[in-house]
Amino acid sequence: MNKPKNKINISERLLLLRLLDVLFAILGFYVYVYFLNFEDLNKYNAHFFPWMLTLGVYLLLIGQIFEMYRLKVASDQFRIVRSIVLTTFFTTFFYIFTPVIAPELPPKRIYILYLYLAITIPILLWRFAYIFFIFTPKYFKDILILGESQSVSKVIDLIISKAPENHIVGYFTSEKILKYPDIPFFDKKTDELIPIVNLYSVTEIIVTDRLKSVKTNSINQDLVKLFENGIAIKNIENYYEEITSCIPRHHLNEDFYRNISFSKNHEDRMYLALGRLIDIILSIIGLVFLLFLIPFVLVGNLVANRGPLFYKQERIGLKGKAFKIIKFRSMVKNAEENGAVWAVKKDPRVTVFGKFLRKTRFDEIPQFYNILKGEMAFIGPRPERPKFVEELASKINLYRIRHVIKPGLTGWAQVMYPYASSVEEQGKKLRFDLYYIKNRSFYLDFKIVIKTFSTVLFFRGN
Repeated sequence: MNKPKNKINISERLLLLRLLDVLFAILGFYVYVYFLNFEDLNKYNAHFFPWMLTLGVYLLLIGQIFEMYRLKVASDQFRIVRSIVLTTFFTTFFYIFTPVIAPELPPKRIYILYLYLAITIPILLWRFAYIFFIFTPKYFKDILILGESQSVSKVIDLIISKAPENHIVGYFTSEKILKYPDIPFFDKKTDELIPIVNLYSVTEIIVTDRLKSVKTNSINQDLVKLFENGIAIKNIENYYEEITSCIPRHHLNEDFYRNISFSKNHEDRMYLALGRLIDIILSIIGLVFLLFLIPFVLVGNLVANRGPLFYKQERIGLKGKAFKIIKFRSMVKNAEENGAVWAVKKDPRVTVFGKFLRKTRFDEIPQFYNILKGEMAFIGPRPERPKFVEELASKINLYRIRHVIKPGLTGWAQVMYPYASSVEEQGKKLRFDLYYIKNRSFYLDFKIVIKTFSTVLFFRGN
């Protein structure tokens, strides 16, 4: 059996991007030092490790915020330029003002520009090389899809829209899918699986259904042999979660316990205690920031948002208990005098200044008080109003499961899905909330924090 060709999977691509970004940033830094003929070059060499470590950490953290490590951005030459320019600008800014573990401020202001260019240009050149020489079908994973035609078609749609770095070599099913005439069709009634895998150097097989064929036993035996030889075999449920980072819709049924479970950290006392400590620290920092923010919001209110500064609203939290959430007011006074209604995009009730508050998420800052009280966490499903909870729970299976953890100021559904203004959209957001509940961890929490910063900086709030 042929061995799979060398392909670069998602984790390897991300590792490659991060390592070479740091390498080229360090290279650019040394070019900057060399050409400016600094007399204390030996001093730079003596402090190489801490100074370069600081540069690398700043670059990776800020690059994550500005989406340099989103593969869709990394493969788009226009979007990646914006991300690199912003990332290296803020990296340079924080780097030159960091004491001890970074070099002293340059003697001339123009040197700061030189440093910025010395870091930016090598990374730009390397990223263009990645797009034109590495992000090519030659290095894509070669995937074969096996199952019934209807479900196979959905998987092809999913890969094309969500995972363009994968290459579909064909599908192994009982009938041809007319929607995709250019993708090779292999008839599972007559074709043999192993020769196809060898011929196309398949690296991964996605199985979409329970096999229903006179050749089922033969195909299963072939899958075992392929698995033993290092070919990845994935079922559609796991693959769907891997690609979309949410729970499949059909898992929201009476057999939910087969597919949805609490993460191993759900009852981990260390995770919960440390999480609460972080919540307290962040809430104190947030409330201090709130004190500085209030005068500016007050002025904005006087000009373009006349009325009370704050407003309280009842929401449903942990285990279905109600509490009062605190926010900066972003709508006109008496916006719901006729009862609660769904907010919508371009909601006419939102004031001019309120739009700014929502875009920047500043309207949420007072909720740090709720976090300090323990009614909310920094990360978790967003709390909804009692009326909406009743309505959604009656129409969406498992909706109340989201109340098994504290609601959050930000969350996986918040950063992964746009504003939901209907029952159907709330159902989609629920699948992201359940994904978080199923996979809750410090790593996922960190990803949410980074994506939240990105949302705020790019004014994606609603």
